[in-house]
Amino acid sequence: MLKTLFKYVSFLLVCALWPQYIWADVSVNPLFSDHMVIQRETKIPIWGWADPNEAVVVTGSWGKIAKTVTGADGTWRVDLQTPKAGGPFSISISGNNKIEINDVLSGEVWLCTGQSNMDFALEKFLNDAKEPQYQPLVDYIRAEVAQANDNQLRHIEVRRNTSLFEKQTTFKGAWVSATGEDVKKITATGYFFAKALRKALNVPVGLVECSWGGTRVQPWISEETYNSDPHLKAYFEANRKTVSRTIEIMDAPGYVDTLYQQNLATWQAKGSKGRAPKPTTHPTKNMQEPATLYNGMLNAIIPYAIKGAIWYQGESNAKYLPESYKMYFTAMIKGWRSAWGQGDFPFYWVQLAGCERGDKAANDGWAMVNNELRKSLDLPNTGMAVLHDIGEASDIHPHNKMDAGERLSLWALKNEYGITVEAVSGPLYKTFKVKQNKIQITFTDVASGLQVAKKQGLAKPVISDEPLSGFEILGPDGIWLPAQAKISAKAKIEVWNDSISQPKAVRYAWTGFPDKANLYNSAGLPAAVFSTEQ
Repeated sequence: MLKTLFKYVSFLLVCALWPQYIWADVSVNPLFSDHMVIQRETKIPIWGWADPNEAVVVTGSWGKIAKTVTGADGTWRVDLQTPKAGGPFSISISGNNKIEINDVLSGEVWLCTGQSNMDFALEKFLNDAKEPQYQPLVDYIRAEVAQANDNQLRHIEVRRNTSLFEKQTTFKGAWVSATGEDVKKITATGYFFAKALRKALNVPVGLVECSWGGTRVQPWISEETYNSDPHLKAYFEANRKTVSRTIEIMDAPGYVDTLYQQNLATWQAKGSKGRAPKPTTHPTKNMQEPATLYNGMLNAIIPYAIKGAIWYQGESNAKYLPESYKMYFTAMIKGWRSAWGQGDFPFYWVQLAGCERGDKAANDGWAMVNNELRKSLDLPNTGMAVLHDIGEASDIHPHNKMDAGERLSLWALKNEYGITVEAVSGPLYKTFKVKQNKIQITFTDVASGLQVAKKQGLAKPVISDEPLSGFEILGPDGIWLPAQAKISAKAKIEVWNDSISQPKAVRYAWTGFPDKANLYNSAGLPAAVFSTEQ
């Protein structure tokens, strides 16, 4: 009895002293480490842990100092004024011990996030293309990787991590630069975005990557955001009830994964051909559960000072609530902005590149997500790069991240850096008007005007004398039919089908791989996927 009591008291004592054991020395988030890039000419948060009530002093070698005293929980934060672009600088953090952070650059910091087309590093695109016409893109990336030598372009990645209930405050990671073998580790989309900024601005650029292939938008949304809206809250609470039941079942003694056993037996009976079935994923390890990636990954880098964010995601929502994508996506952006405390920082994303999907539902869902992404542009300080013309029919991970990054950069260059560009976007649907048996569509972002064009590889689109293509029109019977179209003015087209006398709506590039869509503006940027239906 006494032995048991002694163990219990010892346990309580350890628990009481646990924060001191953890934070006896001043420590910081891994973002604050050698080779980091800080956002220039602003006040940046720097934070970490130490003993309760410990004095912490943060000093920048450029002559700025910030001081604080840790709270009762051992956490601390200061806001430090940063210098003009340049470096290398150093940052020292002093408490009971001292941390020196060296080779610090001051420049532009961008968050790169989403699923695999953001997650995939340059090394993922070095293998031969699935279709020979895309092999020149592989060759281009191979040459880029071999020749890259830019110490002013840097990158840090948050490792994949799920956390269903608890917000994580740290992660394992290190800054690398676009030199030698390290360049292969950098997100390909982010790299070409940053390269365009580097060329135009000639300042250091840092990329903070927080992405995971195959993920939906729902796990990137915080619990607070879910609870702030009745519709989102109902979805979240229903999920949590299901999750709780599943955890109870899977954690019970003697649990047997019956479904997995059945699938495995069926697979073996068929000769063990094809992909083997996988065991049921425990909810705490499931990357798709609402809030789990916000908790497990994103929260660990908030509120690191950033200029803005770029987002490449939506593929995994093509068959999961595609019609509601805007609701979740815009809620996510608002939630991130609120958590960061930087106001409505720039948030730019892509409309998905073209790719042949497995069936009509998947193709329609792909187009639906693209349309929802377009509609999300009503959120302030946002922008969208259109990519349907640079996809690959047989590969959901198209190699042309060069155009993807460059098209994203157009928004940043114009809006954040005041650099003149011919256009930031391809034509965007604005309004429609029914005129007898035709529907007139008006666009914004046409530059000098609309044109029919065709793009191949990395070459600029070439003006074509082919008719406009990729349009469908809806009749009173609710059936969509292919439509004819022609440019009728600088920013207008007319769409019709001779068999429909009372047209109701028009849609464009409405499939997974809209290779016939050929409407561009004079800047060589493709028109966005759209539907006039509400």
